Amino acid sequence: MQPTVDSAADLAARLGRTGYLVDEALATIGYLALTLGRPLLLEGEPGTGKTTLAEAVAEALDLPLIRLQCYEGIDASQALYDWDFPRQILHLRAVEAGAGGAAQDVSELEKSLFDERFLLSRPVLRALREAPAVLLVDEVDRADDEFEAFLLEVLSTYQVTIPEIGTVRAAHPPIVVLTSNRTRELHDALKRRCLYHWIDHPGLERELAIVRSRAPHVAPALAEQVVRLVQRLRQRDDLIKPPGVAETLDWARALDALGAADLDIELAAATLGVAVKYREDADRVRASLDQMLRT
Repeated sequence: MQPTVDSAADLAARLGRTGYLVDEALATIGYLALTLGRPLLLEGEPGTGKTTLAEAVAEALDLPLIRLQCYEGIDASQALYDWDFPRQILHLRAVEAGAGGAAQDVSELEKSLFDERFLLSRPVLRALREAPAVLLVDEVDRADDEFEAFLLEVLSTYQVTIPEIGTVRAAHPPIVVLTSNRTRELHDALKRRCLYHWIDHPGLERELAIVRSRAPHVAPALAEQVVRLVQRLRQRDDLIKPPGVAETLDWARALDALGAADLDIELAAATLGVAVKYREDADRVRASLDQMLRT
């Protein structure tokens, strides 16, 4: 049976115990997705915690997490299933050797080749078979229109047909979380099937609470300095990619690993590569670190 969540507050509390802190809006839309059995589509800038939310939901509800990483050119077979061709060839040779040249029933041979034991379950098929589970369809915006249509069909029925075996239906529809960095617009048909939420970078107080929750060993003063600096970096309009929450956590942990109790300009400059991943951004930030740390 799929675990039940009593309310948005209950979901927020469960996620909080995993270290993932949500605001009221995200807790509410997440609760509705669970209650109504609808996929949840999360959009937002990279590093805002979209993927981590799916991981936290799986942990909070004690369910397996099955991840489908989308990329340009992905097709239905890579998401659904494939056949273990090398094992099928070995099986065919073994059957031929055992028959010793005798005539064989072609239909029976074909049936044995497409047996369940040679089926390679990809993430979508696994999620249907292993439900209740959390299916994370990560960066769906990187896939193409054809793949979107495939996903829409699966999410509408929670079943797929394998010609050689038959139809596989989910006994319990999986909890589906789709993420998008909005590198392109998704089709309205897919959006209509989902509940939608845009995840923004958190404000200072919530980001500080996230750092304290997920990196409690970091000195409080150091954590606050890191969060304040990252918040200022996000306010700039000259950076290719401002740091996300993941980079904030990495930076705080890195500084703590160096034994730092305070963030000064030398230490910030030396560890900047933990949070800023483009050379042009690093050059711009280093040139203004002194001013940013003093304000």
